[in-house]
Amino acid sequence: MEFLHFSLIDLIDIILVAAVIYVIFRWIRGSSAMNIFVAIIMLFLMRVLAMAVNMKMTSALLGAILDVGAIAIIIIFQPEIRRFLNNIGRTAGNNNLVRRLMQSHKAEGMNSETVSETVLAVEQMAAARTGALILIRRRDNLESIIGTGDTIDAKVSQRLIMNIFFKNSPLHDGAMVIGGDRIVAARCTLPITDRLDIPASFGMRHKAALGISEQCDAAVIVVSEETGGISFVEGGNVTHIDNPNVLKLKLGNL
Repeated sequence: MEFLHFSLIDLIDIILVAAVIYVIFRWIRGSSAMNIFVAIIMLFLMRVLAMAVNMKMTSALLGAILDVGAIAIIIIFQPEIRRFLNNIGRTAGNNNLVRRLMQSHKAEGMNSETVSETVLAVEQMAAARTGALILIRRRDNLESIIGTGDTIDAKVSQRLIMNIFFKNSPLHDGAMVIGGDRIVAARCTLPITDRLDIPASFGMRHKAALGISEQCDAAVIVVSEETGGISFVEGGNVTHIDNPNVLKLKLGNL
């Protein structure tokens, strides 16, 4: 029972491991990987207990399972790992010193005219129950997303946005990307979130908006074709917009 006699270093070690487990738990909470993570923790605790009581064969068996499963874990958790690393890089990129060292470009903003034209288009499409998915580019260049669609490169205007999302338009299916005061591309494909804690009322547009907002710093405007509701998605969080002025404020703050 020597494992019961531990020093201050052992206590710090336990606290650090507990903190890492807590961070990972919060990171994947609500996703399909949660059950796998719990199983891994249980196997790890069983191995620690087996080593503590000197059960060599059991410890070796559990160690082999955990070692061999390391590659499988990386594959299974690939979306979560990618999102986690993206979040770390984005947080570091927001630091002025890091941004200067990396020569990272400044986040794109929308001028007042662009904001007004976008909000007017969204308001009209919501009233007509025309589904829309608009991606607002900030610091991340979104080249991988833009490459899945058709290049537009036109000034943002209410009529152009509405024409693109008109149900008979060949460009209406997919997402529009706005960068600064330009419509960069349309008919772009977005990744779908794998979260399990989203409301059942959310359709594919909301799931796509959540998916891309989890992987980059872009903001997304969603207009529901079924309800005509407007949602603003940023950082994996959905805000329902009941007043156009609220949407103007959010776009202006970008």
